[in-house]
Amino acid sequence: MKIVIIGGVAAGAKAAAKSKRMLPDAEVHIYTKDTHVSYSSCGLPYYIAGDFEDWHKLIVRTAEEFERSGINIHTETLVTKILPADKKILVKNVNHGNCEFIGYDKLIIATGSTPFIPDIKNHNLKNVFTVRTLEDGINIKNAMSTAQNITVIGGGYIAVELIEAFVKNKKNVTVIEQAPFILSVFDEDISSLIQTYIIENSNNLVKIINEDTVTEFVGTDKIHGVLTSMGQGFETDMVIIAAGVRPVINIAQEAGIEIGTTGAIKVNSRMQTNIQDIYACGDCAEKINMVSGTPSWVPLGSTANKEGRTAAINACGKVEDFEGILGSAVLRYQTLNISMTGLTEKQSQKLGYDPVSVVITKRDKAGYMPEVQNVTLKLIADRRSHKILGAQAIGCGDADKRVNTVSVGLTTGMKAEDLLDVDLTYAPPFSTSIDILISAARILKSKLN
Repeated sequence: MKIVIIGGVAAGAKAAAKSKRMLPDAEVHIYTKDTHVSYSSCGLPYYIAGDFEDWHKLIVRTAEEFERSGINIHTETLVTKILPADKKILVKNVNHGNCEFIGYDKLIIATGSTPFIPDIKNHNLKNVFTVRTLEDGINIKNAMSTAQNITVIGGGYIAVELIEAFVKNKKNVTVIEQAPFILSVFDEDISSLIQTYIIENSNNLVKIINEDTVTEFVGTDKIHGVLTSMGQGFETDMVIIAAGVRPVINIAQEAGIEIGTTGAIKVNSRMQTNIQDIYACGDCAEKINMVSGTPSWVPLGSTANKEGRTAAINACGKVEDFEGILGSAVLRYQTLNISMTGLTEKQSQKLGYDPVSVVITKRDKAGYMPEVQNVTLKLIADRRSHKILGAQAIGCGDADKRVNTVSVGLTTGMKAEDLLDVDLTYAPPFSTSIDILISAARILKSKLN
């Protein structure tokens, strides 16, 4: 058995390791255009911030370690074509340009995602960066050391983590976000609170420009200015484009592999594509939202690892299903914890639900405990079925703990009434006697009735 994997970051590396464990005699190959395999791109903002100095700590498993376990690693090698009828791929060495055909018995596509580059004039100027590879993180940190004014384009998860990193290093940060508030993946009542917190807790170092886009970078060789569609212009020493990512699907699409409605590769619960013996997993693959049962695409490292494992199990002849995702996420800005799971209110409306929501703020621990903090929680349910649809929470307290509890309920189709009976743990250092989640469920039940 020869198993070939295209891509070697999260999903690809997991698929390779699991395949080799299941079939020790199998010939397993990873082909990647990167210089490294199996690294944590999620940790790049914290490396840039200076939370740790050695970027090698971001490498989960080196190419040499893979090789010692019998997995063949081909870095700086670009797969340019998939030939399903011949069960071959065409690979090109990015350094010397040599090409060759490689055969396979099973093919796992884990090509991931790539940063979205908006239509901006002069976007190839020096000191304009995206954030995906280890080299990106190293280059951004080096450029930051001599920069004072930094521009971040976009307001998603990575953007917020980078804003924190730059503020920690006492840099002036200007954020350009086309939505009314940053973190627009949340509902506006929550994202507006997040944006206010960031502005008020950044020592006047952060300026956020909403409902605007960048049209031009100013400079001849190196960037020194930014112009926006609303006529704003300002100086900058460097720019980070963090305007989202797109699934890498080009070679799959050219090979006749079906693309889903989200723009990612369509797979079933066993990570199988429409072509026999070809699987896809990670950021390049479409997912199913477990609440709505509809196609979804949320690129997260945790999901990529789960899907890589599932793809390997099925490619090796066993059966395992990956049922889907909830879009569960967590991040922080300094002391503010930010988390969500399931559908937002605006997503629920688009999908045909009749959402009812409640937003409450309450202490996360007993009021007399010295470490007590507030948490603001939004809980959403469907008016007709009373089914919980999602939750969003922010606060300097344990916001993610409440969201994780809801995520478990979402996988079982829990109703608002069911949440009232959940036997949550209680002690003064950990929660109030009636947890904020139970309080929110009570109010939500009243509104539903």
